[in-house]
Amino acid sequence: MKIFLLEDEIILCKSIDRYLQKIGHEVKICFNGKEGLEIVEKESFDLLILDINVPDLDGFKLLETLKKKHKYIPTIFISALTDIEDITKAFELGCKDYIKKPFHLKELEIRIEKISKEIENKKHIVLSKNYSYSIEKKTLYFEQSPVELTKRQLQIIDLLAKNRGLVVDFDLFREYVYRDEFVDNPTIRAEISRLKKTLKEDFIINIRGLGYKIEK
Repeated sequence: MKIFLLEDEIILCKSIDRYLQKIGHEVKICFNGKEGLEIVEKESFDLLILDINVPDLDGFKLLETLKKKHKYIPTIFISALTDIEDITKAFELGCKDYIKKPFHLKELEIRIEKISKEIENKKHIVLSKNYSYSIEKKTLYFEQSPVELTKRQLQIIDLLAKNRGLVVDFDLFREYVYRDEFVDNPTIRAEISRLKKTLKEDFIINIRGLGYKIEK
């Protein structure tokens, strides 16, 4: 995995860096939150490991900023903060794990391995009996054959697949699919209706008054 590590304790940061590289990961380190955000926005990473109390921009703000820009990267927080309010905030921001300092490097390895397996399993998502979706290739498959969709239809499938089992409301469709224009709910419903008519199986469920979902 390509991992970004934000940790301002230099000795700890370099220790984690050496260990992760030794077990086969590519690691980019940073000691400053503001610089870290710039790096993560420019480069692609499979996993973020973020300390919270770092100079200029804390780990919470960094992840929150990425989320607002629709950049979702699996994240592990490593922190000396042990209050339940801080841990709750971390998971509300969408982190995958939270490790309290001090910790054993082997523990970090185990947590990373768990996330790595989850990422691998999610690269190809089963949507119905014959439909599946590849997040990596951004392609919908019917019986393992690629399905041709418009850019907007593909964005709808991508959003629903990544949130499988959850209701995607109209505001999220507006943020993710219609970023450059405002559209009303009937327009979104009409677009999804056209998409459903092109599919041979009806796996996109209308949740009346709320939005749409794909069952797990």
